[in-house]
Amino acid sequence: MKSCLMKLCRFLCKLLTLPLHLVGIIGFYGMYKRFFPLLAYNITFSYNDKMHKMKRELFRNMCKFANTDGTLRLLEIGCGSGANFQFYPYGCTVVCTDPNPHFEKYLRMSMEANKHLTYDEFIVVSGEDMKEVKDESVDVVVCTLVLCSVNSVHQVLQEVRRILKTGGAFYFMEHVVSGPSSWTYFFQHVLEPLWYYLGDGCSITRATWKDLEAAGFSELHLKHFEAPEVTSMIRPHIMGYSIK
Repeated sequence: MKSCLMKLCRFLCKLLTLPLHLVGIIGFYGMYKRFFPLLAYNITFSYNDKMHKMKRELFRNMCKFANTDGTLRLLEIGCGSGANFQFYPYGCTVVCTDPNPHFEKYLRMSMEANKHLTYDEFIVVSGEDMKEVKDESVDVVVCTLVLCSVNSVHQVLQEVRRILKTGGAFYFMEHVVSGPSSWTYFFQHVLEPLWYYLGDGCSITRATWKDLEAAGFSELHLKHFEAPEVTSMIRPHIMGYSIK
């Protein structure tokens, strides 16, 4: 009964978002992509306040993947406005990638606020195809709140393995689908069609940990947790790191 109700409500939600779908076909949705970086930049401050403890825990051992001379080359997929910069080790070199070029203005602002890092370049590229980045050229890859909106999680993870040096680490933090018996699961599936457009292609029903388990890393350190003080739709989270 609950499953049937969920499907019915999801169908109704799809009908309500039909105008947004038509706008996307016409091409006007590209205007939202120009506005979205400003929205994301402002949300970053609130999200980082709530997730500060979790992010510090996530990145606390990153220095152990540095080279013998102490250097650490880090590439961030979907860097957005640079929400993670404050948590990176002093002196590491950061390569920024994002498919949306309109983030660059806010990215520069974050760079100015985090001068403990060295910034290499900003590459406008999708996570599924980072051909501009050489094989085994970085020590660490970071991806937070990005795998929810890529077209292929599998392809992104294969690109991560390609560009990581042997022994390098992939750090992640993502919201994921809730347990099937929960009301959060119900509303995630009902509201996903609307969330997709408001969240710039974000999916709230992905079991991303399964993709990580199947990606072929030599080690996977993964933790499920409930994010504090965020909307219930994205409260279920995973975080951790994988080693190539």
